[in-house]
Amino acid sequence: MEQTLHPTWDLDVIFPGGSDSKAFHTYLQSTQEEMKNLFNTVSYFSPKQRDGDEETLVLLIKQLEATMKKVREAFAFISCLSAQNLKDEKANLLVSRRHEIKAEMDTIQTTFEQKLVDIPDIVWDQLVKSEDLVDVAYVLEEFRNHAKEQLVRDQEVLINDLAIDGYHAWGQMYDVIIGNMSVDMVEDGETKSYSIGQATNKLTHPNRSYRKQVFQQLDKAWKNNASLFGQTLNHLAGFRLQTYKHRNWNEVLQEPLALNRMRKETLDAMWTAIKKYKHPFVEYLMNKAKLLGLNKLSIYDVGAPVNKVVKTSSFEEGADFIVEHFNQFSPQMADFAKMAFENRWIEAEDRPNKRPGGFCTSFPDSKQTRIFMTYSGTSSNIATLAHELGHAYHQHVMNDVNGLNQRYAMNVAETASTFAEMVVADASVKSARSIAEKKSLLEDKIQRSIAFFMNIHSRFIFERRFYEERKQELVPVKRLNDLMIEAQKEAYCDALSEYDPNFWASKLHFHITRVPFYNFPYTFGYLFSLGIYAKAQENEDSFEDAYISLLRDTGRMNVEDLAKKHLDTDLTKPEFWEAAIQLCVNDVDEYLSL
Repeated sequence: MEQTLHPTWDLDVIFPGGSDSKAFHTYLQSTQEEMKNLFNTVSYFSPKQRDGDEETLVLLIKQLEATMKKVREAFAFISCLSAQNLKDEKANLLVSRRHEIKAEMDTIQTTFEQKLVDIPDIVWDQLVKSEDLVDVAYVLEEFRNHAKEQLVRDQEVLINDLAIDGYHAWGQMYDVIIGNMSVDMVEDGETKSYSIGQATNKLTHPNRSYRKQVFQQLDKAWKNNASLFGQTLNHLAGFRLQTYKHRNWNEVLQEPLALNRMRKETLDAMWTAIKKYKHPFVEYLMNKAKLLGLNKLSIYDVGAPVNKVVKTSSFEEGADFIVEHFNQFSPQMADFAKMAFENRWIEAEDRPNKRPGGFCTSFPDSKQTRIFMTYSGTSSNIATLAHELGHAYHQHVMNDVNGLNQRYAMNVAETASTFAEMVVADASVKSARSIAEKKSLLEDKIQRSIAFFMNIHSRFIFERRFYEERKQELVPVKRLNDLMIEAQKEAYCDALSEYDPNFWASKLHFHITRVPFYNFPYTFGYLFSLGIYAKAQENEDSFEDAYISLLRDTGRMNVEDLAKKHLDTDLTKPEFWEAAIQLCVNDVDEYLSL
């Protein structure tokens, strides 16, 4: 990098003043005014009486696109404020306001979607083929089909309104509890206090006794709050299930599959292939246990390095590493990453009171993104940084796409991010300067496969079983712990000596309101990105343009059509998934041979 990098992001360039920002409050107020105008336009729209009313529909879509961009811009800023300081009370109040605005926007969209149903099929077929609408035809069809599966407008509006202080409030309560938690650890005879995010970063420490202390102290913190987290999880699920019941949705996967624009056959094919090829990864875990002098690994050993001397990199070194390897596959992606680092789009400082985990959020009105994580210099941190930059680049190449087509699903969003991770990881292995370094880098790659094929699988198994039991009654904490252990034992093929019964409480993804089953999209994205990566290796000269073309299509077709168009493959068949998994098995074979 040509300049000193700051590990904190710059939000003032978007709205100066943080949670006290006058500019942001003015923007938020004008956004809500635009929402009122949009609602009036939607209310005026009467396609039943006016034979589809193409002219009004075109104007309405333009207005919808502009308003949605402003809403997303405001929501992104609030997310950044609340994540950077969990004790910022004004930011927490803005989170509550965000839920209210989201409910209002959902009401507008519900009204619009249900009016689309009023258009006769023969008129509709002509409308979506018109020059002004053909570009957003897929999204409009999706809106219309979604409305057909919902309740009548007034009932859906009531659900949206009740969700503010019901559904979303439980998710917000989870964040509040996390913000008040801390973990005490003894280091060099001194007790030090860490936030949950800081402590979690220490679970990959090379010293097993220290790692065990971290795990036990975190476990203690989760146990102390388990009754509260049990309430949040049960009531989030209860709200969803009641909504599904009234809509006559019998399958709990109906909503997550629709949100990810994929068929159940695709999901089943993916998990079937993973189950079939788990043995090499179990062998890897057994081998790792021997190298660590253990009969079996504990759950807190899975992500630990075999090498006792763990290389750490400064933020600047991590940035240089990422940009260098991005450049080998996509100079445009490398230029984008360099710009993101230099313009301070990344919040990576290791400090208290930050939210755990990492994310990337988009500011579509400003055509910027922001990345959030806690960076402590490990190879895992560098992988996370590359992952989030992959998300950011995805949005970057879509900035000039119609706003309605920018709403790509989570599974393909995770494709761009895990592809970026893969580029960095594979390039690292190939450029290793010693056998020891190569083993360490291969191990890091395999750890990601373990995460996607076993850790994520355990989350999916747990959530399916939890929802089935929640249909009958509230699930007590002890049963949640049992379900979690059962899921982990199955997903890890009983290869571990100790599991994490409180994982259901510690994993934020179970408590997020906007996306149910926030798990399988990661594994889908990982394996789908491997298919893209294989194509990249075959066609290095033409890859960059083809990759950008694929990313730009992610918001206007389902994943099966996307794969057919750009990879010429059928995702509902096991062959694609097995071929992708085989690339990961090759890493294990090479590692074990070393």
